[in-house]
Amino acid sequence: MELINGKELAKKIREELKLEVEELKKQEIKPKLAVIMVGDDKASEVYVRNKSKACNEIGIEFEEFLMDKNTKQEELINLINKLNQRKDIHGILLQSPIPNHLNIREAFNTINYTKDVDGFNPINVGKLSIGEDSFISCTPYGVIKMLEEYNIPLEGKRAVIIGRSNIVGKPLIQCLLNKNATVTICHSKTKNIEEITREADILIAALGKPKFVKEDMVKENAVVIDVGINRNEEGKIVGDVDFENVSKKASYITPVPGGVGPMTIAMLMNNVVKAAKNIELKNK
Repeated sequence: MELINGKELAKKIREELKLEVEELKKQEIKPKLAVIMVGDDKASEVYVRNKSKACNEIGIEFEEFLMDKNTKQEELINLINKLNQRKDIHGILLQSPIPNHLNIREAFNTINYTKDVDGFNPINVGKLSIGEDSFISCTPYGVIKMLEEYNIPLEGKRAVIIGRSNIVGKPLIQCLLNKNATVTICHSKTKNIEEITREADILIAALGKPKFVKEDMVKENAVVIDVGINRNEEGKIVGDVDFENVSKKASYITPVPGGVGPMTIAMLMNNVVKAAKNIELKNK
């Protein structure tokens, strides 16, 4: 069994991006990310802090917009439109979750697709589905990068994803199809899920249930990618996979923490640099 070290790979990607940003700055291009946070979700505060730290380390400029939890939809949309217009901002990210009274879909749809570094605007979703160049949602993008880095073949392989969220499961289908894998997706209504997961050469768990994937659900020498981040009763961070037991059968497996998590932020940084190049070099 080999551990897929997302922490190390993310570090390598960030170092490469730092050099790229230095080169861009010589051409008067200063990549900049705007993050909008509505309300005071504690987990979101941590994520935003981590994003700010990563930007700082790479040399990406960072601006944060904090909105009150009672913010009206119109105010949120107005802010996004202002950021769409600003020439100095290349990437716009709306940190989720946002308060329930707000329509997150409309907000994502308002972010200009050329600045949509989270890959949630329908234009980017559509481009991904037809294999055109687009911004790919950061977590699925991170998963694909890991598989590439470890030279894990995808062509003709049977990939099974557990979880069909718009953020992870659905974009992953397209990413894997674009690499010629045969893809099956399982969700809460799937019957006989264990039978399906046992056929997977590559099993990706992204459902948000601690230790859901057990040893008997995994075939010998499968590649297991754990996207889940959950807290157990002791407050410890665990994944969607029973790592201790599943790792005995897997050929490759990602740990939690230190697997997919760091890759998500690295790919966000990658998307911001890409957006800056797309926008600025097109205008030159």
